[in-house]
Amino acid sequence: MNFLFTPNHVQLLNSCYPPASTLLTSGPDFSPNSQELSRLTYYASNHPEKLTKLGAELEKRVKVESRKARSGNIRIRASLLITLAIFRSLAIECRRDIALLSPSLVASVENTLCNGLYDLEVVVRAASVFNAWTTYTNGHLIGADNPFTENYISCLQHLASISSSTAKDLELRNRSRLVGLAAITGALNSEALYNDTLQFRSQVSIIIKPVLNILLETDLQTLNKQAEGIKDTPKSPYLAEFRTRPTIERRAASIHIHVDGENGPSKSDVSNAALHAFSSFLSHVNGSQLGHIMRSSFDSLDRLNGWSHVDHCCWFALKSAEWAQYQHRYAVPTWLVERLSETQDTSNTTEMQHTLTAMVANVFNSPVPLINLSTSDILTNLLSLLLRRVSMDCNDAIIPSLIQCVSSLGRHVYYSDQIHDLAAELISRVSIVEMQGVSSRNDSAYQENRAQALRYLIISLAGLINAADDDDLHKTQNPQSTASAESKHDDYDKSDHQSRRTRVPPDIWQDTLNLLLDADFGVRADYADALVFYLAHEMPKRGDLTDVEPVMRARRVDGIPQQPVQTNTLLHSSDTGFKFLHGLHAVLFILASTKSLDLLSTSDSSPRLSTDNPIEVHVEPASPLGETHNLGEASSQYDRRAGITHHSRTRKIAFALSRLDKTQKLSTSTSATISDYLIIQNILMTVHQQLPIRGLIAGVPMLLALDDLCRQSESDDPDVLARVHVIRYALANIWLALGKGWGSSEITSIAAKALASFPQTAKLPDSQATEIGTYHPPPKSAPLSSPESISEWSGLDCQVALSILVSEANIQQAVGLDREQLLSWLSEPWTAERALDISVERPSTYEATLRGDGVSPLLKILPGLMHIENISLQSLARSNRGVGVTELREALEGRSSMSNPNLAQAASISTLDHGSSILGGESRLTQTRSRTRNKKHTATGGTAEVRDVLNKLGLGKQNSSLLKASFPALQSEQRTSVMN
Repeated sequence: MNFLFTPNHVQLLNSCYPPASTLLTSGPDFSPNSQELSRLTYYASNHPEKLTKLGAELEKRVKVESRKARSGNIRIRASLLITLAIFRSLAIECRRDIALLSPSLVASVENTLCNGLYDLEVVVRAASVFNAWTTYTNGHLIGADNPFTENYISCLQHLASISSSTAKDLELRNRSRLVGLAAITGALNSEALYNDTLQFRSQVSIIIKPVLNILLETDLQTLNKQAEGIKDTPKSPYLAEFRTRPTIERRAASIHIHVDGENGPSKSDVSNAALHAFSSFLSHVNGSQLGHIMRSSFDSLDRLNGWSHVDHCCWFALKSAEWAQYQHRYAVPTWLVERLSETQDTSNTTEMQHTLTAMVANVFNSPVPLINLSTSDILTNLLSLLLRRVSMDCNDAIIPSLIQCVSSLGRHVYYSDQIHDLAAELISRVSIVEMQGVSSRNDSAYQENRAQALRYLIISLAGLINAADDDDLHKTQNPQSTASAESKHDDYDKSDHQSRRTRVPPDIWQDTLNLLLDADFGVRADYADALVFYLAHEMPKRGDLTDVEPVMRARRVDGIPQQPVQTNTLLHSSDTGFKFLHGLHAVLFILASTKSLDLLSTSDSSPRLSTDNPIEVHVEPASPLGETHNLGEASSQYDRRAGITHHSRTRKIAFALSRLDKTQKLSTSTSATISDYLIIQNILMTVHQQLPIRGLIAGVPMLLALDDLCRQSESDDPDVLARVHVIRYALANIWLALGKGWGSSEITSIAAKALASFPQTAKLPDSQATEIGTYHPPPKSAPLSSPESISEWSGLDCQVALSILVSEANIQQAVGLDREQLLSWLSEPWTAERALDISVERPSTYEATLRGDGVSPLLKILPGLMHIENISLQSLARSNRGVGVTELREALEGRSSMSNPNLAQAASISTLDHGSSILGGESRLTQTRSRTRNKKHTATGGTAEVRDVLNKLGLGKQNSSLLKASFPALQSEQRTSVMN
């Protein structure tokens, strides 16, 4: 009945309810009168100023009705259901002005859920109202209106609780969870979630818990099947309209309760709904929001005790990355590592740490691209955690998983120098740990912790590179057939694969060579495995030949024979691979002969090179390395790629030299074990197989020196004689590999004959195979034991082998030298000091200028045009006449000043004679000033001679009209003869 003073909006509202006598019979729909409801919504949409009053009236009714309905009043319960239906209709029809209705609507939903939590029908009607509001709201009230925000957050908490229903009746539990998930899905796709950053965190922390709870209760087989369905089928029209259509054009989803008599929803239905909600959510968030999701997930796993479900957690992390937007996926592993780093100081390894490392490795090992991933930061955090755990307990249970994480990071290469940079970072950590350890020197476990930390870093380094190769290899194979890719993998030769990334250069890897001289055998053995892997699969081999067939030495392309490798180019003093091999052979020689490896590799206790009496090594001018070098006066320029100074590298060499036995004889006190000689054999065999030319030039003299060491060490002592036999056995195997690599049947024959006559009493043991990049216990060394008496065995005659080697035509052709030159080169006396000196030699400023940018092409081609034997121009740079870069510059500047005084330039200043600004101009590590360079430089000598050189090369004529020729031009016939 309408009263005279009843407001119009209240009269319209009252007319929507059926008569009180028929309320109970209006079920099961409990819907308002349709005609009166249309009049109400029409009135409200045309009078938006009345929405606030209508909302307040409806809110007042909901409060009363929900309280009475909870106490069991059936008629009031029916009225409550009708009131909620009216609220939903107003929200849909007045969507443009829904902000006016929002406070009352959200408060009503919150009040209903508080009082009707156990009445599923009431919950469904309230969830439908909530869904209508989340569909059309712009979310501006979230965070701005505190009471409204509190009511909204309370609604989410109630709905999340319903989504995690633990009702004993399975059907009721599944129904409740589906209702809650439907409402949560609306919230996940609503602007209310994304409007305020602070409230986004609060909402996500509430929403993510029930989703995770459902996933943890579902078996992985079901999850995988449903995830494939989500991937293969498009989103539902309902979800597709969220955040893609304008708010006014969206449609609000209606939530319906399950009809009695039908089969109830299954557990699979619930998990499928949770996956769809989570997938839709991840497709909308950005990088920072994805980070909040991961942090909320961690907190939820803490509350749910979910870390014990390792497989489910790994699945969740992988799908989080896969379903997130392409450019934001990096946030998933970033936050996983961040959370893992927060636990580095825990005294004992926790279940969470094990699960987190498994999640990280699972994401990195997956084919999901992680563009924008900061691999450098990830590596830094993982290494810091690894070393921290080692310092606390070198046998910590989490260490194998951390190694796997570092290795798997190599599968994600997004720019050409990425692995190069990561390897440089790892090697710098190796150098630091080698010198400083990971714990206090007063710690009783200092040496053990240091050795284990070095082993773990070495394994991680090799695993990182190996993973990059495997991933690159996988991408080049047929992506449509996983089975065929797996079958091809084992037969594919990595050395023949053209990688899309930059290889780790030898000048960076060279900083690790000292690990072959570490006092701990486990470090030496693991590093040897990594080194062999580096030589075989990673070290750049440009200019060298890696085929095993001898005919490849004179390859033919389209019937045209290729030119042999130019030794002066390949083996130039600036070639990092050549210097690396010199350092490697020197370290291996020291390992084979030293009496003690037990020296602390620290900056405080390690010996230094004396600058008063530096080591000086002279190389004959016939060699392309023909210079006199001084370790004590080496440059201290900063190596930008390796991240260390040249002075640091010379200090490492001082450590190696301090282990060198000056007696040059083997004895019973020689520290190398039989396993060490196996290491030497394997490394050198790999060198000659993978780097035949560089290995030949750098390695054969060292093999001859080892043979001389054995000859000088021959003794009646069985221990010494057994050691000599083992070295000779290793030499025979190395010569056998060298002969096979170069296709020399004679060398192969004499090596095989020598091995066949080897006494079986001192034979090397079998090598211990380890998987690259995988944790394994420290290898044990086999001690050198010998019987009381051992028969004489001379092994292979290295001089005979050398004579055969230099006579091979294919070797002469590959190296570019005749027999006499090659014999002279390879038979030159070899010492470890000399090899170490060459390994750290930096090219002079003159050489760098010839190779540098911004230099006249004339200076680059000048060596090929001048009739001098030494193509490296060292004779020009150091000649008694003093003709060099300064003279060339002065000659060119003189031409411009003579033709046009306005073009005259100030005299060029060269940095060749100046010390490093880092160490000071008078540093003893700078190059010695040339005696031919004085403050008052005259042009009567050097400049005049350079002018003659330029005249002979036909460079006197200038094309510019401003510059007239200072020197007469050559006739065309003369120029032709010079160029030919």
